[in-house]
Amino acid sequence: MDLTEKTINSKEIFNGRVLHLLHDEVELPDGGTAMREIVTHPGGVCIAAMDERDNLLFVRQFRYPYKEIVLELPAGKLEKGSTPLENGKRELLEETGAEGYSYISLGQLYPSPGYTNEIIHLYACRVKSMGESCPDEDEFLCVERIPLDKAVEMVLNNQLPDAKTQTAVLKTKLLLDSGKI
Repeated sequence: MDLTEKTINSKEIFNGRVLHLLHDEVELPDGGTAMREIVTHPGGVCIAAMDERDNLLFVRQFRYPYKEIVLELPAGKLEKGSTPLENGKRELLEETGAEGYSYISLGQLYPSPGYTNEIIHLYACRVKSMGESCPDEDEFLCVERIPLDKAVEMVLNNQLPDAKTQTAVLKTKLLLDSGKI
């Protein structure tokens, strides 16, 4: 059975700085129709950066939609004209002051495929050097180092609710244990 839905009509509801909201009418595989609301997003990147002692660099920052401070790996929105890896290196440097090396891809993450087309590119790297962070003017964060094994425990104990962080931490641990990092 072909599960593909075909767009019949698409109406832009909102066009913001980062997000766009569409209201689409689709034809279903059985010939019926349905409405779909889609949040379009340029995508993001997340970096699991480990120092020589296998500590990961984390940032704490207030996340307005949740009205709480969230502990997560350095991450950011993709900018046009740059590859996901270039964006990741920029975000790591801006948010933590770290420069990395030996980057490897941890794949892609679809954070919520029911309503958004956002794709987050995940990478792991080793920390080459640490300098001063220079976050965006509306970004306030604190950098922390957490041992990888402790970060895995935190994922399993629900202390790191961020999906991209959970995925990158667990993949990094598996690859490190298998000798691929």
